[in-house]
Amino acid sequence: MTQRDLHSEFLRADLFLAMAQPIEAARLLEPLVEAEPANEAALELLARSYFGSAQLARAEEALTRLVEMAPANGWARRALARTLERQSRAGEAVAHHRVADALGAA
Repeated sequence: MTQRDLHSEFLRADLFLAMAQPIEAARLLEPLVEAEPANEAALELLARSYFGSAQLARAEEALTRLVEMAPANGWARRALARTLERQSRAGEAVAHHRVADALGAA
C-alpha cells in the first residue's frame, strides 16, 4: 500500500467510526496498522473501533501497545482503564486512571 492509500483508508475508517460502524472501521484499520505498526493515530483509531464494537480483548491489546508507545497519552490510559473495567478488572484499571488523572485526561 502506498502512503496515499494508507491515508485514504485511515480517513475511510474514521468516517465509518463517526457513522457508528466500528466493525467496518476496524476491518479497514487492521491492515493499515499491520503495514505501519508505529502509526499511533491508526492504532488509536483501531483501539476506538474495537472498544466501540465491544471487542474488549482486542481493544485492550491495541491500547496496551499504544500506552507502551506513548506512555504520556492520557486518552490511551483512560481508555485502557475503561476497557479493563468493562472486563470486570477494576483493580487493574486503577493505576491507569491515576496516570490519566495526573496527565489531565478527561
